[in-house]
Amino acid sequence: MKRDFKIRYGYFLPLTFAAFLFTTVHAQENKLTVDWGKVNYVSKTTATLQVVENPMVRPSSPIHKGTFDALKNLGADYVRYVPWFPYPKMAVAELKPPTKTETFWDFTYIDSTMEAIMNATAGHSVVINFSTTPAWMWKTDKPVTYPEDAYKVWWDYNQGEVLRDETAKEVAGYYARLLSWYTKGGFTDELGVFHKSGYHYDIPYWEVLNEPDLEHNLSPQDYTKMYDAIVGEMKKVSPTTKFIGISVAFENNPEYFEYFLNPKNHKPGIALDGISYHFYGTPSFSKQKLEDLQYVLFEKANYFLDRVRYIENIRKRLSPKTITTINEIGTIIDAQTGSDIPEGYWNLSGAMFAYIFLELTKRGIDVAGESQLVGYPTQFPDVSMMDWENGKPNARYWILKLLKDNFGPGDKLVTTSLNSGDAFCQAFITAKAKKILFINPHNSEVKINLPADAKDATASIVDMSTGENTAAQIPLNSNIITLKPFAVAVIQLK
Repeated sequence: MKRDFKIRYGYFLPLTFAAFLFTTVHAQENKLTVDWGKVNYVSKTTATLQVVENPMVRPSSPIHKGTFDALKNLGADYVRYVPWFPYPKMAVAELKPPTKTETFWDFTYIDSTMEAIMNATAGHSVVINFSTTPAWMWKTDKPVTYPEDAYKVWWDYNQGEVLRDETAKEVAGYYARLLSWYTKGGFTDELGVFHKSGYHYDIPYWEVLNEPDLEHNLSPQDYTKMYDAIVGEMKKVSPTTKFIGISVAFENNPEYFEYFLNPKNHKPGIALDGISYHFYGTPSFSKQKLEDLQYVLFEKANYFLDRVRYIENIRKRLSPKTITTINEIGTIIDAQTGSDIPEGYWNLSGAMFAYIFLELTKRGIDVAGESQLVGYPTQFPDVSMMDWENGKPNARYWILKLLKDNFGPGDKLVTTSLNSGDAFCQAFITAKAKKILFINPHNSEVKINLPADAKDATASIVDMSTGENTAAQIPLNSNIITLKPFAVAVIQLK
């Protein structure tokens, strides 16, 4: 996640001629055909989300209960939890360096959200990422300050590009103690004093840092050195925990992937369990209208998906057993107040995520994580999956739940074709039933003629009419399904 919206514009993509046709030409008859006997892909992809620590997810927040009820009801694996730097007291357990006589470990503002995360995801895997390192561990021109008010946003905490201990042993020790706090019931500090926590969580995945290419401007070499040091110490605490690396903000630097995924660049015994990177669809210019966003976001999604294919080729060549988690997928449109978010945006954003999820299943990606559960004015309201005023999930959440409840690893994607560019359609053979996914990327209604075997099926649909409610269940009395603007639908064949 980025604090500077402008940095997310990244590149301006004019619509290609094909995309122009895609967005302007509507076929006379949208006819869907499916060959259930021809399997093209077998999915490895799990749909999930990330939760970022901020005041609105705290126990004192009026939407705390609704937020964690929604997380629990989702029942997703690979839920990514990220305490991060705008709230130092919520993200860093040791805000002051130890002296010869005293240490300053403090979990007052850290434990409660971690507890809520672990309780809400019980029975499912999590990816924990305490992404913010203590600022005093970095070389800076002057000491880094932070507010006493834990809930006051402070964008200036995350500073420094070179560790004061360039061996990275100091920062590795910090993370080893942090992991021990949550998995071993406590830790022994730098002065030999034991601090008891009582926590004995099972943490299957830990992600090492967040967006190091942006937050500390680390080179692939420096990041890999830190990763090896941190993982080496944390493995001593929890040998079964697996680690996810890279976590870059921008996927357009192949050197990061070439260097990190080459086992020759790591210390002996450091496993390359997983990698991660991010994507946010953004307008081509600030305050772009929904009528234009519907085209631009999908065009940029396609550009990103081309990069995914390239990165996967690097991974398969250098470290084929490493999993890929794309764990921040969302849209940012420079909303500041929340009131500047146009009607239909949540559905458009959710439809784009559904499209990326579908395409990632074709590329063999292991995890597709939507960003993020709670945003609000001053904290990226346009990426929120919860209404920050009433604590109800919005369409982005309900689309994610629709995908998660219907599709997952092992599903077979069969040959599916629609004789127009009016919608995206894909037929799946799942463990329980034959299903078809529909995505309407347009701010206009689309009707699709279904195959004969889809007659009398029931459609689960999230569109602008469902609002902050679960997917509507619509019986299909004919061989036609009507998709309202930005609708995402699943039909299950009898």
